[in-house]
Amino acid sequence: MKSYISFSLPLPMGFAGAFYACSIPSDGPNKITELGQSKFNNAVPLRPASHKWSVAQDRTPLYKPLRKHTHHFQHLRFTDEFYVKHAQRLVEVRNAFREAGENGVEGLMMIDAVQRLGIDYHFNEEIEAILQRHYTNVSSHGESIQDLYEVALRFRLLRQEGYHVPADVFNNFKIKEGKFKQDLTKDIKGLLGLYEASQLRIEGEDILDEADGFSSSILKARLEHLDHQEATLVEHTLEHPYHKSLARFMAKSFLNDLPGQNGWMIVLQELAKMDFNMVQSTHQRELLQILKWWKDLGLAEELKLARDQPLKWYMWPIAIFPDPSLSDQRIELTKPISMIYIIDDIFDVYGTLDELTLFTEAVNKAAFEKLPNYMKMCFKSLDDITNEISNKVYKEHGWNPVDSLRKAVWIFICVWMLIFQENQKAPVLNSSSMLLQWVSLCNAFLVEAEWFASGHVPKAQEYLKNGVISSGVHIVLVHCFFLLGHGITRRNVELVDNFPRIITSTAAILRLWDDLGSTKDENQNGHDGSYIECYMKEHQGSSMENARQRVTHMISDLWKSLNEECLSQQPFSASFRQGSLNIARMVPLMYSYDDNQSLPHLEDHVKSLLFEEFPY
Repeated sequence: MKSYISFSLPLPMGFAGAFYACSIPSDGPNKITELGQSKFNNAVPLRPASHKWSVAQDRTPLYKPLRKHTHHFQHLRFTDEFYVKHAQRLVEVRNAFREAGENGVEGLMMIDAVQRLGIDYHFNEEIEAILQRHYTNVSSHGESIQDLYEVALRFRLLRQEGYHVPADVFNNFKIKEGKFKQDLTKDIKGLLGLYEASQLRIEGEDILDEADGFSSSILKARLEHLDHQEATLVEHTLEHPYHKSLARFMAKSFLNDLPGQNGWMIVLQELAKMDFNMVQSTHQRELLQILKWWKDLGLAEELKLARDQPLKWYMWPIAIFPDPSLSDQRIELTKPISMIYIIDDIFDVYGTLDELTLFTEAVNKAAFEKLPNYMKMCFKSLDDITNEISNKVYKEHGWNPVDSLRKAVWIFICVWMLIFQENQKAPVLNSSSMLLQWVSLCNAFLVEAEWFASGHVPKAQEYLKNGVISSGVHIVLVHCFFLLGHGITRRNVELVDNFPRIITSTAAILRLWDDLGSTKDENQNGHDGSYIECYMKEHQGSSMENARQRVTHMISDLWKSLNEECLSQQPFSASFRQGSLNIARMVPLMYSYDDNQSLPHLEDHVKSLLFEEFPY
């Protein structure tokens, strides 16, 4: 039996700077603010720094989708014959892994294929055995292979799994003068592998910086001389290197291009199609639960102008937790993410200063009855979500994370309350409020509010330091840590509570991507600030293009930092590290606006992952 459900897919005009807003590139040329007319200087009350709406005064379009698509998806159900066939294909691929493992490069190619298809979770043991064999061999005897593709592929696969492989394995491909050999310019496959490998570089690995520049420049120069299939592959790799992409989001594209030249390729294709449909069915069931939860919550009815986009919010957990077995984690993570959006809307659209003050005081429950109904609903929902997740974590892992979860959420609320108060020249709340136990952690936000209220343009680094904290990434990753339940000790809880580098690097990538987009939007009417504006003010005479190049370089360095954190001996689990990486990977997709201020790439992925069955 097959069942059907119909619901709309609303894609909004904008996301927030972080999980709750982002800027929308405008039509036409960039508008460059003159240095004497800073966007920080404005006669009207300023919105918080991380809010970069494209329409500053008229809020209505912000909460309406550009268009709606009604998808009638077939909730997939599978026959016993299907499951038997799927199990047979799993056995066949495992047997192929054992055979390919004896052939150095073929085993690596199989690993690369199953990872790109998003089905590697079936073959963790086989993958680990092959990689361990390669690592032991390279560690004992050095890298003697002269084939650039094989060396680069081995390096990338080992680093992705946390093996410490030195970058000097690529010295074999350089001449005495320190430049890469010229004959490599003809090796397109090897150059693609070199470019992919360079994306896993960390700070101080100059050879991988050179590899990135060398391979990308040669590949771009060779594009016009390649046939259509090769050119398409090169363009796709340059735009979406594997390490900075979401494998499951790209799996269909890779599967369509996967050559079926030998036995395991053919079997792999069939398995991947079957598996894609099985995972899609899992996501459909999860989405139904989320839609029911959101409807029962009633906030969409109470907050008519707030965003009503549970499908969009759910895309974050799909990206963060790709393992199909983490179904509960995806559902639960969607809930705090949705509340970040809703609380942001309350501060943006609904709340008067008196109401927002009551909302903040309600944290200690004393003022709860004084709240207007819509705030009571929001506060109760937030409190219920925190308690629900805390109880689940306690039952499954023996640790009650309620203090950590509330701390992360209340810092977020306190930040916006403090900024709102400062912008309105309102008195600060009484220090007896539970929220202000965290005022020391919110000092950076209060400074930010003072910048905006006074029209002072901060130093670029000061701005970024504050922007990282207010990004919302910390809230999401704290919830990820406890939902996963790996390595929950007092020491690790204290570490995750206090913004470790793996979180700040991820948050800074997100913040700078947001600012990179905001400078393209000429419709902001002065109601924002950005790292680029701060940088240009601080470095008189610097052009917009130079500032943007600076931000692009910083994002590259932050990826090095994130890579290093994922390679280091730290207490966080592999799943948590992957979650941090996946947030960073998701950010460019969230900013892929077209000239119509819509998100066609995101919309395509939503339809592909959730609504379009893969024929097999």
